[in-house]
Amino acid sequence: MHKVYLSLGSNIGNRRGLIRQAVELLENRVGHVSALSSLHETEPWGFESPNKFLNACCCCLTTMPPRQVLLATQRIERDLGRTGKSVDGVYHDRVIDIDILLYDDLKVDEPGLKIPHPLMYERDFVMEPLKEIMKHV
Repeated sequence: MHKVYLSLGSNIGNRRGLIRQAVELLENRVGHVSALSSLHETEPWGFESPNKFLNACCCCLTTMPPRQVLLATQRIERDLGRTGKSVDGVYHDRVIDIDILLYDDLKVDEPGLKIPHPLMYERDFVMEPLKEIMKHV
């Protein structure tokens, strides 16, 4: 089994419910969710919006390779109503965002897939919930 750490964020709609649904879908489609952080309310990062985010991190135990995890998380985002991804550092409000942060100790640098996530260390809204669950896994 592989350990994959994911960040989850939502700033429009029923944020708490969307994150809960995302976690349930991750459990069903990616693997057992072995750890889930508390929810952290944060200001938007990289863009202006009146809508605050709820953020969390989770750890899934999976047999899937990284690219398959990416495809599964993108499908979950679409199934929960996300219609577009951020492109070239242009961010916007979103119903759900799921990012792969870490996958075991693997390093991946492919088009559309970078592991560890290249911006995670710059983002307190990622690092705080990630630290919270890493001490329990």
